[in-house]
Amino acid sequence: MNKIRLDHEAPLAVDEWGWKYHHIGIPTDKVMPNERYLPHLKFYVSGFNTSPFGVEWMRFDKDCAISDIIKLVPHIAFEVDDIDKELARHNFEIISEPGIPSDGVRATMILHNGAPIELIEFRNKTKKLCLQDEQQRE
Repeated sequence: MNKIRLDHEAPLAVDEWGWKYHHIGIPTDKVMPNERYLPHLKFYVSGFNTSPFGVEWMRFDKDCAISDIIKLVPHIAFEVDDIDKELARHNFEIISEPGIPSDGVRATMILHNGAPIELIEFRNKTKKLCLQDEQQRE
């Protein structure tokens, strides 16, 4: 990971590892429009499904057990084909073990240079796309 990146080059994670940008998660303490509560994680998310840039706001319950760095520092998320393979290939510091935040989604959080990075793996992508299309038509 010590390759020097030139200004016009994509990050190594995208250019060589094949990761795809998914979203940026930004912690907030403000109630945001159209929040969705994730009771098993004890936090709210909003903005992701309407932001053309993948901006997701995250507001945490006081008793949320997620790492403080995730609650305080914005994170960038990348879609990967296989979380286990990526964790085995790289010597990442894991701050949140792989888990299932929602149906068909698996995620983990790593720390790189003090910044939280989320890796996301999707199962049944085509089924999810069809459901999203149906919801948008309603």
